[in-house]
Amino acid sequence: MALSTRDILAALVGFPTITDGPNGALVDWVADFLRAQGFAVWRLASADGVKAGLLAKRGAGDGGLLCSAHSDVVPVAGQDWSRDPFALGECDGRYVGRGTTDMKGFLACVLAVAQALKVEDQRMPLSLALSWDEEIGCRGIAEMIDQVIPTLGRPDLCIVGEPTSLRLVTGHKGKASYRAIATGEAGHSAMAPQFRNALHPAADLIAAIRDRQAALMTQGARDARYDPPVSTIHAGVFRGGTALNIVPDRAELLFEIRHLAAETPEAILAGLDVPQDVTITQTGSYPGLSSDAAVPAIRAFASGLAQAEPGTVAFGTEAGFFAALGLPTIVWGPGDMRDGHQPDESIAISELDGCIRILRAFLSR
Repeated sequence: MALSTRDILAALVGFPTITDGPNGALVDWVADFLRAQGFAVWRLASADGVKAGLLAKRGAGDGGLLCSAHSDVVPVAGQDWSRDPFALGECDGRYVGRGTTDMKGFLACVLAVAQALKVEDQRMPLSLALSWDEEIGCRGIAEMIDQVIPTLGRPDLCIVGEPTSLRLVTGHKGKASYRAIATGEAGHSAMAPQFRNALHPAADLIAAIRDRQAALMTQGARDARYDPPVSTIHAGVFRGGTALNIVPDRAELLFEIRHLAAETPEAILAGLDVPQDVTITQTGSYPGLSSDAAVPAIRAFASGLAQAEPGTVAFGTEAGFFAALGLPTIVWGPGDMRDGHQPDESIAISELDGCIRILRAFLSR
């Protein structure tokens, strides 16, 4: 018996696939669903064996549409939910639950289309790439990406289904994250000047990050499509010390760079005045996206949208990985990221309906 879009989304939300945790039950459910719709399915285990991704395809040869989604959702701990975040609810024309907007709503739409569209009405191949741990630096797709084209062929268009309110998005900044470790000497605070306090060079690095950001604001590359229109460097976590009467011998600072296509994180980092006794290690990265809206496949998809003018988003996605394969890639999907990552996360039912309608029309053209 066919499942409604609500049934599909309820099943997806019911899997508590919080980032950095297991997601195998959800992946297995999606795999079984797609096999029942005539898809070939490949399950990809993560390097640590804890998580899994999925590639699936219906239709032969190159070309067609590849839809990309991630299975993980952000944590709910510490958030004031009015209901069980992993049981789909409905209120005022919206579905409520963790991941409804980011981004199980889009995944539900793709599955609904796969179920509703008869094979004979599908004019092009339809593929799905489902990843893990996108929310903590696109870790899953980084492991999967080299298998996409050998397994699925080369699609004409890749849609990364993040929430854009069904607006066409062709660009976002890239990101690199770092851990800085400052070292010093432990000692009694009564004799503090005799020891090297690790907090001091770490604090100097924070000051250097502020200076580097100021320079980027006035001298760096600019792109008016973004807010802010410059690359950014941001210190987010600072840890150090164990007791007030002990001079700290170690401090840790976590910071990130979000960069425009015209600048590289390496160049931005090279301009940072790093103090002595500080070692910096990159902990993660993902590429930005800068697609040409005039590419025929993107233009063809845009022709079916109410708003075809391309735009950008402030958040990062997996899109740059697909674009690096030479695939025309856009970010497009139902929902608004302002509703994501929030308590009582929700999505308008009308946007899910619109997403399904547009995908079906494109695949049937």
